[in-house]
Amino acid sequence: MTDIKHLAIILDGNGRWAKKRGLPRNAGHVQGARVVEDMCEIVWNKGIKYFTVYAFSTENWNRPQEEVDALMGLLRNYMKNAEKRAMKNNMRVRVIGDKTRLADDLRDSIASLEEKTAGNTGLGFQIAINYGGRDEITRGVRSIAERVANGEIGAEDITSDMITDSLDTAGIPDPDLLIRTCGEERISNFLLWQLAYSEFYFTDVAWPDFNETELDKALEAYAGRTRRFGGLK
Repeated sequence: MTDIKHLAIILDGNGRWAKKRGLPRNAGHVQGARVVEDMCEIVWNKGIKYFTVYAFSTENWNRPQEEVDALMGLLRNYMKNAEKRAMKNNMRVRVIGDKTRLADDLRDSIASLEEKTAGNTGLGFQIAINYGGRDEITRGVRSIAERVANGEIGAEDITSDMITDSLDTAGIPDPDLLIRTCGEERISNFLLWQLAYSEFYFTDVAWPDFNETELDKALEAYAGRTRRFGGLK
């Protein structure tokens, strides 16, 4: 068991995993989706209450159209089965990000999934789709600005907690640990506000090869760190 309450992962390396094996990039995304499903059960069994994955960023629209279409198809297939799986495993599922750019049928599936799993008491599973940290903060600040303009609050009433509550992750504790796979060591516009005091762990393992053993390595590294806040030693 671990004392981590919230684990976030940047799922990197699906395309490189597939290329290394002479497979189309979408094969890597398919395998990566299977690992996500397995990892939901694994993290819950280790005592982690919240699990957030970076599935599709606002920048991913710039990828080749064929790959974008394949990713959207994969998301559709996931949503078809996600409700049954989530209810069986008592998971609460939330999609974070700007949903307005997604197709109507995908938005409807997301809304249905979130509504039907809202009362579940197991793992809180967040999927970041069309997500960007700067975009999230911009949307949140804009909503606060509208409240100021409407006279509901004054500018002097704005607090850090108010901004936190305006974000897509409202009500969810900040991640204790961020993992990024496949050798990259940056956060790529992910959870910019929420990662302020998180620990980072980077691994060369591509996401489709990530498993419980690799997760245990990250948790062990986290457990060996001394957490300091506010300059305390």
